[in-house]
Amino acid sequence: MNPNSPDPDTLKPTALIDSDHPAVQAFAQQHGNGTSQRECAVALYYAVRDGFRYDPYRIDLSASGMKASSVLAAGFGWCLTKATLLAAACRAAGIPARLGFADVRNHLSTERLRQAMKTDIFAWHGYADLWLDGAWRKATPAFNLQLCEKFGLLPLEFDGISDSIYHPFDRAGNRHMEYVRQRGTFNDLPLAEIVATFREIYSNSMPGDSSAGALQGADFQVDVANEVKAV
Repeated sequence: MNPNSPDPDTLKPTALIDSDHPAVQAFAQQHGNGTSQRECAVALYYAVRDGFRYDPYRIDLSASGMKASSVLAAGFGWCLTKATLLAAACRAAGIPARLGFADVRNHLSTERLRQAMKTDIFAWHGYADLWLDGAWRKATPAFNLQLCEKFGLLPLEFDGISDSIYHPFDRAGNRHMEYVRQRGTFNDLPLAEIVATFREIYSNSMPGDSSAGALQGADFQVDVANEVKAV
């Protein structure tokens, strides 16, 4: 038996990977097209990647804000919640799924976000880890295609065979993402650990804190457009 084979929990709903939520199940049924689990997973990946815009300014670290179904209700998300939605949709479609995490150095965040975070390290970057054709495949649905086109990024594609992880360079050859620490895989979103880390290293920009004013009321899409024009 393959020691990396998925355990039963990778198909079960949780409070945050709420694959039993009616909206998640409807999303999986609508978008999970294909004649195989691989084709279904690929279709769900693109539905999550491009159907929900990436917005790191509006982060809600409450349990209700981090649910997969909350992304469907909001119409946007960030790396963790979009990965959670993809994992939930795959579980709803009968595909074993879990969440993987890494710390990354992001060279292409907005100036407002850099000033708020006081670092270019994004801790607990999230991706979905999907069991397809006898192996775990990493799938990162964070950056929607429209954002990639505006920011000059290479969009992340997923074929269900090769891992879909951040490109180290953008279209112009500039540094984009560096993976600096792997945090492992989890069958559920480790929200308490994530919040503890964020409070330690992002004390000036924790969502809901008074010190998070640099991001409150700001528009990520507008900032991206303005910074691209200025280049």
